Amino acid sequence: MQEVFFRDLGQMAYREAWDLQEQLLQENLKLKAASFQPVENERVDTQESTCHHLLFVEHPPVYTLGKSGHMEHVLISEEDRLNKGIEFYKTNRGGDITFHGPQQIVGYPILDLEKFYTDIGRYLRNLEEVIILTMADYGLKGERSPGETGVWLDPFTPGKERKICAMGVRCSRWVTMHGFAFNINTDLGYFDHIVPCGIKQKAVTSLEKELGRKVDFEEAKAAVKRNFGKVFEVKLM
Repeated sequence: MQEVFFRDLGQMAYREAWDLQEQLLQENLKLKAASFQPVENERVDTQESTCHHLLFVEHPPVYTLGKSGHMEHVLISEEDRLNKGIEFYKTNRGGDITFHGPQQIVGYPILDLEKFYTDIGRYLRNLEEVIILTMADYGLKGERSPGETGVWLDPFTPGKERKICAMGVRCSRWVTMHGFAFNINTDLGYFDHIVPCGIKQKAVTSLEKELGRKVDFEEAKAAVKRNFGKVFEVKLM
């Protein structure tokens, strides 16, 4: 069983968390670059030295645009955005535009997928499964929407589709970064100023909205952490 070092960073600015992810990724890339050492004319795999991490964080209001995103999906002027205290970053993850803010669980797994499987599609489906299982803990049916990464409610009912968890990742030499953003008691009004994930005419929701009550944030984080361990079959340290 793989071991994953877990850290709950609490509230942290987006740039600071991004820099930490990059640091952990680069540390693993350096280890992987040196993973085959010559020993008596043979190359010995020392890849076991790479480390897995799972970071949880809660960001101040920020819009992030993925490398395949489009600026026209930002519907708010820079002046209004600054007046509302919302940051903006162009990132190196996949996907389009999304929002991060208070009472949203943002998860950043830094995993060496060569120790699991070399399949990004499978990795994304497993991240989705973590959220689907967590929603089931609350009596909700989370589902996948074909061709639209993330977790949804009623994705096959036109006019009722609503997204509860966005995802976007980067992978370098099979080491991952970025991850998922799961709306718990998130202020959904922030999504009115963007085209979330570049998907028009589909809504965004939260656990609070679906359940009709405030959700214990720490309880929700514990559920996501537990289900991450279950889906990826890892021991969280």
